[in-house]
Amino acid sequence: MPEQTMTTPQAPLQDSLHEDRILIFDFGSQVTQLIARRVRESGVYCEIWPHTASLERVKAFAPRGIILSGGPASVHDANAPTAPEGLFGLGLPILGICYGQQLMCQSLGGKVETHPHREFGRAFVDVDAPCALFRDVWLPGAREQVWMSHGDRVTSLPAGFKAVAHSEGAPYAIVADEERRLYGIQFHPEVVHTPHGAALLRNFTHGVAGCQGNWNMAGFRDAEIGRIRQKVGKGRVICGLSGGVDSSVAAKLIHEAIGDQLTCIFIDPGLLRHGEAEQVVATFRDRFNIPLIHRDASDVFLGALEGVTDPEVKRKTIGRLFVEIFDEEAAKLGGAEFLAQGTLYPDVIESVSAVGQSVTIKSHHNVGGLPENMKMQLVEPLRELFKDEVRMLGRELGLPEEIIGRHPFPGPGLAIRVPGAITREKLAVLRQADRIYLEEIRKAGLYDKIWQAFAVLLPVRTVGVMGDGRTYDSACALRAVTSTDGMTAEVYPFSFDFLNRVAGRIIGEVRGINRVTYDITSKPPGTIEWE
Repeated sequence: MPEQTMTTPQAPLQDSLHEDRILIFDFGSQVTQLIARRVRESGVYCEIWPHTASLERVKAFAPRGIILSGGPASVHDANAPTAPEGLFGLGLPILGICYGQQLMCQSLGGKVETHPHREFGRAFVDVDAPCALFRDVWLPGAREQVWMSHGDRVTSLPAGFKAVAHSEGAPYAIVADEERRLYGIQFHPEVVHTPHGAALLRNFTHGVAGCQGNWNMAGFRDAEIGRIRQKVGKGRVICGLSGGVDSSVAAKLIHEAIGDQLTCIFIDPGLLRHGEAEQVVATFRDRFNIPLIHRDASDVFLGALEGVTDPEVKRKTIGRLFVEIFDEEAAKLGGAEFLAQGTLYPDVIESVSAVGQSVTIKSHHNVGGLPENMKMQLVEPLRELFKDEVRMLGRELGLPEEIIGRHPFPGPGLAIRVPGAITREKLAVLRQADRIYLEEIRKAGLYDKIWQAFAVLLPVRTVGVMGDGRTYDSACALRAVTSTDGMTAEVYPFSFDFLNRVAGRIIGEVRGINRVTYDITSKPPGTIEWE
């Protein structure tokens, strides 16, 4: 997929909302997206670009400042990623993090060496001198907790730099050339394990780079409405509506922009949760009065998925069918030039490698399965946003909390919660288990404390005993995680009593399940979904 697919918005950034912007170069760190989240949280718009972007493109983007991410490589590797030639001569403020610091120092004449004293995890830095990054946060002489992850370290500074903090394993833990506004830090300020990391980043974006912090959802709403109108003109738009947070917010935003030029199409692929189809129709057709077509395509989807076990084939099959059916419905309506989707920034990031060499974790049906000959152009008004920003936008648009606060639900639906081959019988069993699980979560008052919770029907049959008889039925896994934006996630710590109650209900009420497990894997190393 071309580089600009991930990083270039759908229209030129000319509105005041984007005047102050930060550019983040990605060198392959697993937490680069967290840098963007911290920057956005401080009210500054930013984008993540691959390090291969040209200097001319950087100049055209005109950022207030640049952040170089960490990464798994060593600057001594034969094919080590580098910054665009001439980047450090642009006169822009630049902050290098971990690998970014090492790359900057080496590029400007310093020295980086591999050292046996590596630092991974929690560490402490001693603040040696004042620095613009420390304003109202750290004082000289203080010892502050940070999070390190490095094997190489800077051992000699380029001309003009000075050390302002050190750690046990990094004599130049923080370095600064205040005159040129170049800074390097060996630790990761973007992670929560660096308690004052967000404040340090804010000092760079606001104090050093001079950003005003005017990125907000009210401004985004107005700017995006203008961009939608500019792109669509007098054309007609079909919105793929699932009833989830993303498509609901996208539909409401587009409807505000173009009104009756929008028609929402709700395709039921036979892969939805219990009662979901009825709820979607009632909410959007009856409550919001948005034109809605309901297409029951369960036979088409389940027929195409029969015998398919590979999760990537599932996703791409589902994506292809969604587009084909949208094309059919558009033809019935007399033609529509645009297809709207609720694609989010994490969807794009996970589906497209930011550095050109990392492994794609999984494709998303709304970014990885679209055919090249698709007849409609895409309108993706949420493509710049993280999940929590979408919820903020939904509140700005006046959507009810029961929609805004709804747990994420993947586009492929229950297809990726039935590992292996899919059948109607398996889906029916899973729906009942999932319904019971969510009912108990709501009864316990925990729904809003959890990012995502769902059941998975495992391709495993186990021996059990019910009454006086032997059973040989399926195992079910329960999953619940907390997260801010879906990029990282931690397991929700249910009490044993709660899990015991849920397991008892599922085994007692759902014919076909005789064993229940709880998935305690965080992300990383796992993903939130099982497929």
